[in-house]
Amino acid sequence: MQKKKLGKQGPEVSVVGFGAWEAGGESYGPNTSEGEVIEAIHAGLDAGIDWIDTAEVYGNGVSEQIVGKALQGRRDDVFLATKVGPKPEGSGFAPDEIRRACEASLERLQTDRIDLYQLHWPDSSGVSLQETWEAMAGLVEEGLVGSIGVSNFPVPFIEQCMAIRHVDSLQPEFSLLYLELRDVITWCGEQGVGVVAYGPLAFGLLTGALDATTEYHPKDWRSGQQGEAGYYARLFKSGKIERSLAVVDGLRPIAGRLGCTVAKLALAWTFHQEGVTSAIAGSRNPKHVRENAEAGDIELDEETLAEIDALVPLGPDYGG
Repeated sequence: MQKKKLGKQGPEVSVVGFGAWEAGGESYGPNTSEGEVIEAIHAGLDAGIDWIDTAEVYGNGVSEQIVGKALQGRRDDVFLATKVGPKPEGSGFAPDEIRRACEASLERLQTDRIDLYQLHWPDSSGVSLQETWEAMAGLVEEGLVGSIGVSNFPVPFIEQCMAIRHVDSLQPEFSLLYLELRDVITWCGEQGVGVVAYGPLAFGLLTGALDATTEYHPKDWRSGQQGEAGYYARLFKSGKIERSLAVVDGLRPIAGRLGCTVAKLALAWTFHQEGVTSAIAGSRNPKHVRENAEAGDIELDEETLAEIDALVPLGPDYGG
């Protein structure tokens, strides 16, 4: 498993991380048992993944609780990241709310420290970002948190934070099928801000296992029955999924030539991009987690990267 330094101040982490969104609830259909999720986490750690990303809003704390149980006896070997969200979904970004949220996450995670604490998405309620970031920096000074970062933040907001205290990381959506933030990611690399990308497999599309006829559980957001906005509208809705799957078909011969799966190729492409530290890949299936980890051994040369880039669809939805 290859490793990269998280920004200019952070430690080295594996280029593939374990994402625990799916561990928190029914976003992808019926819940998997807690034991199966823990088995999947252990499979990833055994295969070389050394960091886990979760959040307080994933299943209203359920994800953090499961991660905490999975790490008993293994905590010192793992770089642990979680996130606090603004109200109403999260605990809120006021300084006292940040502090309480951190303490609650520490309790659910059964640990005395969070290695990377992140603001999950920008607050729109009027809470001062300056006060929020000062509160985050205070957690570092107290030793409750090792590094602090942001998720889904635009550059102007990151700059506001950096005027107070360095931003250790940005967590953006980024994949071969969603390139809108490519310039932001490059900028982060230039500023010494680590980038941990979520959605690198485009929520299953880049695994090569889905097609236009795939049927999803009604509780799986990819079915479209929970609404047709956001990720669904951009990637899975009719008229978009065909473009997405055309990229997958183009990846198949390249993956075959390299002796890997489409999923591994897509993950490797992600962490080979300028500015990207690691790709966050989540699954409740131990076999899939082990396969994701194997992507961390893949080296892509410039010729292959250019060949892959030529497959990417252009247009505002994809950032091309």
